[in-house]
Amino acid sequence: MGPRALPRLLLVLLDCWASVSAQAGTTLVVTTEGLNSTKPVPTTLRPVLSSKPPEIPRASRPFSGPRPAPVTDVAALCVCDLSPAQCDVNCCCDPDCSSVDFSVFSACSIPVVTGDSHFCSQKAAVYSLNFTADPPQRVFKLVDQINPSIFCVHITNSFLVNQAVKCTRRINLERCEEMETLSMAYYSSPKILRVPGSGIEVPVTVQSIVIRSLNKTLTRLEDTAVLRVSKPGVVEAGHIEICTNVVLEVTYSLTYTDAGEVIKADLFLLLGAVSSVMVPLQQKFEIYFIQQNAKPVPLSGNPGYVVGLPLVAGFQPQKGSGIIQTTNRYGQLTLLRSTTEQDCLAVEGIRAPVLFGYNMQSGCKLRLTKALTCRLVAQKMKSLLKGQGFPDYVASFGNSKAQDVLDWVPVYFITQTSHVKDSCQLPVALTVEVRWTKYGSLLNPQAKIVNVTANLISSSFPETNSGNERTILISTAVTFVDVSAPAEAGFRARPTINARLPFNFFFPFV
Repeated sequence: MGPRALPRLLLVLLDCWASVSAQAGTTLVVTTEGLNSTKPVPTTLRPVLSSKPPEIPRASRPFSGPRPAPVTDVAALCVCDLSPAQCDVNCCCDPDCSSVDFSVFSACSIPVVTGDSHFCSQKAAVYSLNFTADPPQRVFKLVDQINPSIFCVHITNSFLVNQAVKCTRRINLERCEEMETLSMAYYSSPKILRVPGSGIEVPVTVQSIVIRSLNKTLTRLEDTAVLRVSKPGVVEAGHIEICTNVVLEVTYSLTYTDAGEVIKADLFLLLGAVSSVMVPLQQKFEIYFIQQNAKPVPLSGNPGYVVGLPLVAGFQPQKGSGIIQTTNRYGQLTLLRSTTEQDCLAVEGIRAPVLFGYNMQSGCKLRLTKALTCRLVAQKMKSLLKGQGFPDYVASFGNSKAQDVLDWVPVYFITQTSHVKDSCQLPVALTVEVRWTKYGSLLNPQAKIVNVTANLISSSFPETNSGNERTILISTAVTFVDVSAPAEAGFRARPTINARLPFNFFFPFV
């Protein structure tokens, strides 16, 4: 595993232009998508009818994680305002223009004003004219514009976080070769700093290029340098226009060391042909981090659990984050280990892993004296039963990934107590019930865990007399319950032969 505090990944985009730009004729992106989402979310546009653009409020809307503050207030930025204290023609963002001036405007020369183009989400000031009003009015909209680039600044960049993004892009097939976001050169040009603050750059190396045709067939190019500088092109197939060499999927693989240094950056591309029926186009971007000289983590099944292998379990430090697992796969979900001495204090810390499909029960004895208080004994016994770190989640499959939280089931923890007056409540048993089902094909079913319940059972004990000792037996157990529904085999109906023979087929035998 890497260090506890890793530096942020700094990405340097070469040939970047000024951070503030005014884009004329820019098409607004009206769908947004989070890093962990695959469905577009519509952006709400709230028009404001005003002769003067309002100011951006200081407090932005709630957002998960810190976001760099914009350098420029786009609502106050007007690049076409060239004449001081005078209205410039067709400059809709000019604060000196009034409704009388709008009546002679033909259109807004700068309809969209944006800030830094490197942000994944940034404010955009949209201007238009309402000629149906009397007198004509300026319409101002302040919206969030989305940048689908994999190297955009979403939040403070966090290292070692695998990400996947899908975005929908509207393209003009006749001019697709002019869109740099469709060209593979756009995604192979960025450079990555080896460590923050250093001038050592790690180039992006194209490792694989796969071409997908219109009929979904895939062809891998052996020589990746052939199309390294190629751009999308338009070809005609009859009356249909097709744009070739369009980037459909982009996958980055970054290799890092134990010190948090990026030493290698690989790029895998999927190019394809796009016709008019595929517009709007959906592109997919992924980035993965691989530790140098790291041994592959053994799985407990692929995908379903294999009988006899340990259950995969872990913790979720905060809502929305991935699952954290211990490096010891046999120590993620454990029980007490029985020994010949049966002394709980002698075997403290020695645990037995929970193996899939194996019902187990173990226990030990704990001697209590008058010198120990009830509260202290209860805490010690609970610690002995649960172990050093009892997990919050268990993986549904043997190969569930830590970042796919939906592939993990929570551990439901239940506490049972018996209330008796003037008694000490001590936990004496921990039982774990794992419910699983057969998933997938009838010929090759896969074991999938659907529910995990941990039951902590407490009993009432009277206070010990002075000088006396009491020995208490504590135990842990795990039970696997198959909750699969009865499988029903399905067969296709036999084909019917509906053939007709000529009337003289058997002549002259009939």
